[in-house]
Amino acid sequence: MRKVTSKAATKTTQFDAANYLNTEERQAAYIAAALETGDADFVRDALGLVARARGMSEIAKKAGLNRESLYRALGEAGNPEFGTVMRIVGALGLTLSAQPTTSSRPSRRRRVA
Repeated sequence: MRKVTSKAATKTTQFDAANYLNTEERQAAYIAAALETGDADFVRDALGLVARARGMSEIAKKAGLNRESLYRALGEAGNPEFGTVMRIVGALGLTLSAQPTTSSRPSRRRRVA
């Protein structure tokens, strides 16, 4: 019995989510979804994807950072300071807001002395 092998190669293309974040509404929704998870790495990655979608050089300039610093802050090993995150968010033309979480436990008020 002969064993038949196929040498046909499968051709694939690289997926880049930044290509699908092509409107401000999609970009804002993606970052909002990342913020809702509370996962700092996801938020950093979402900011990076949106910055790439808009152009890293442009966002770096608007944020008052050099391009390399922006890549480093939003890279896989990046851990940007909150001030840097706020500058990036501002450069993207976005704002952060807060709302109460939906939880079953009652809120506790702290007494201020």
